[in-house]
Amino acid sequence: MQAPLINISPHKLIGFLVAITLFELLTYMASDMIMPAMLSVTHQLNASPEHVPYAFTLYLAGGILLQWLIGPLSDHFGRRKALLVGCAMFALACFAAYQVQGIHAFNGLRLIQGVGLGFVIAVSYPALQEVVCEADAVKIMALLGNVALLSPLLGPLLGSLLLEWLSWRELFLLLGAGSVLVWVGLYGFMPETVGTARHDGGRLETIPFKWRGTLRRYANLLCNRRFMTSSVALGLMSLPLIAWIGLAPLLLMRNEGFSSLQYGLWQIPVFTAVILGNLILNRLIATTELPQLIRYALWPLCGGLCALIVLSLMMPSTVLIVSCLALYALGLGMSNAVLYRMALFSSHDSKGLVSAMIGMISIAVMGGGSSLMAMAGAGASLEAFALLAGIAGLTCLVPLQQFLRRSHAALPV
Repeated sequence: MQAPLINISPHKLIGFLVAITLFELLTYMASDMIMPAMLSVTHQLNASPEHVPYAFTLYLAGGILLQWLIGPLSDHFGRRKALLVGCAMFALACFAAYQVQGIHAFNGLRLIQGVGLGFVIAVSYPALQEVVCEADAVKIMALLGNVALLSPLLGPLLGSLLLEWLSWRELFLLLGAGSVLVWVGLYGFMPETVGTARHDGGRLETIPFKWRGTLRRYANLLCNRRFMTSSVALGLMSLPLIAWIGLAPLLLMRNEGFSSLQYGLWQIPVFTAVILGNLILNRLIATTELPQLIRYALWPLCGGLCALIVLSLMMPSTVLIVSCLALYALGLGMSNAVLYRMALFSSHDSKGLVSAMIGMISIAVMGGGSSLMAMAGAGASLEAFALLAGIAGLTCLVPLQQFLRRSHAALPV
């Protein structure tokens, strides 16, 4: 790794990277570790099992809810203060879930917990990009993706095992306690990047927060075709994976009769493939241009999605569906961090605001798309899921083709 762009000691840099990694992991664990218990949650709260995918969608919606405000506020008050507030909010929402008595209150807390995901996207990601150089940023983003993917990989398994001794309420207590430890780590190690001089002679200026100016900057982003196509493509590329996370409890546990442990085991091939894709990206990033990396990734991504559509016309088994998802996930792992970086620098505006807008658009696409898939019956059978997931994922080719066509110019450093 090259020297950081701001004045920070090596041990503090490592501490900062570990802290934001753990915070990201916890925000995903708060969703994935609870998924094996969701049928128990709906039963204990006297609610319909149909709330299972919608609770997951609400969690994603929480990631959108305040990103539009979090990003610009972090540009004004600083990334460090904003992330400390976000981590504290997430911890309190996890503790509150221990006492929840109704499904509507539970869903409301899921929304608030999802706001923590918004802080990760709108604050910690730009802070990382501002601390290290481009090549290191892409590598670390890919590695962060690996760590975050340990949540849907290990979360259901860990949740299933912990549920042998703990209740789902106590799982939330565990998540809240972990968030407190992360807050302490962020307080001790996270540097402030806004308003800080860089070794390359630049300075990340503090940007005053003004309502009218902020709305105008968001409007400018909406008119930026390169930014919009890359952000929408990010959401569409990840949509099949997000839909699988939200609907797998219904598809595998309710429809196929699998136990919570079996459900967790069937997640391993899919998310291992994403991690493998990230590792391949890490090897290629030093010698391959970013747009070309995305083109390489489209081969396994589209191959897996096309195979899903073909399987939907047959009587697919769980093995075949998961195999196709794993092939698709390999391509997703190779492309996600690259496309995020290119989207972030498709505008010269402050990275807090740009990152917030990327998060809002991509999560809106993922959350809205997975809800539409659920309403269309994707949770009713493996055949229906395969067809809808394949079609939804392949739609990413439309905005992605337009974006890559405009991406011949060099990216800003």
